[in-house]
Amino acid sequence: QVRLQESGPGLVKPSQTLSLTCTVSGDSITTRYYAWSWIRQPPGKGLEWMGGIAYHGISYYSPSLKSRTSISRDTSKNQFSLQLSSVTPEDTAVYYCTRARTVGAGPARYGMDYWGEGTLVSVSS
Repeated sequence: QVRLQESGPGLVKPSQTLSLTCTVSGDSITTRYYAWSWIRQPPGKGLEWMGGIAYHGISYYSPSLKSRTSISRDTSKNQFSLQLSSVTPEDTAVYYCTRARTVGAGPARYGMDYWGEGTLVSVSS
């Protein structure tokens, strides 16, 4: 059974950097043809794919967030991480880490087969 668990601060101040880590068990983040993504859901809004890192280690980003987002991995710990810079209250959301098959070389943006429980991150002074 694949399990994903998000961890990180639940409160971030405006203009700071939001940092989350996803710890994966039951699968390796280097397993071929899978990618590991971050998805968020602001209160009262829909799901938004932010970006992901594929099994081969290349990261892909949503164009709307690319300038502020960085996704990396630590294969020794089987973890991948999200950093979102220059946050504003509009970045308040539940953040999920997920797994999906790759499409071509990159991560699928839909059809995730495993999700973490999600973690609420609020941006407020």
